[in-house]
Amino acid sequence: MINHSNENTILDDANSPELDKKIMGKISEDFIIVADHLKEASYQIRKRGFSEHPVFVVTRTPVEVGQLLFGRGDFKTKFDYKASFLDEFVQRNLIGEESVELFKENYKNPEEYCCLFVIENEFAGFVFVPFPED
Repeated sequence: MINHSNENTILDDANSPELDKKIMGKISEDFIIVADHLKEASYQIRKRGFSEHPVFVVTRTPVEVGQLLFGRGDFKTKFDYKASFLDEFVQRNLIGEESVELFKENYKNPEEYCCLFVIENEFAGFVFVPFPED
């Protein structure tokens, strides 16, 4: 898990410690709305061989990482959602080469968890959110 995108350090815990309850609340409200779409996108990314490590960029501000899946207006969410994956984060030097194996070790099962890279105000970090059970 990366604490801040420019530190190239992976943490041992499941979610970045700077993630406060207010941000997590906003993410959770949105996630309920988009979870099924993100789960399908994750499946398609893996099935089509793009990556075994899909990452969804969650932001309100324009960023050059990922491809837009849907914007705030599509599902009346607070955030835009972009599809990406580990390799893009490495190519853009958001994850250092030395941290790739640690990232993979900490990456949770994509059938059960969604890997989000949240950018909100001063916070930028990875969050793993469990998909709702059917």
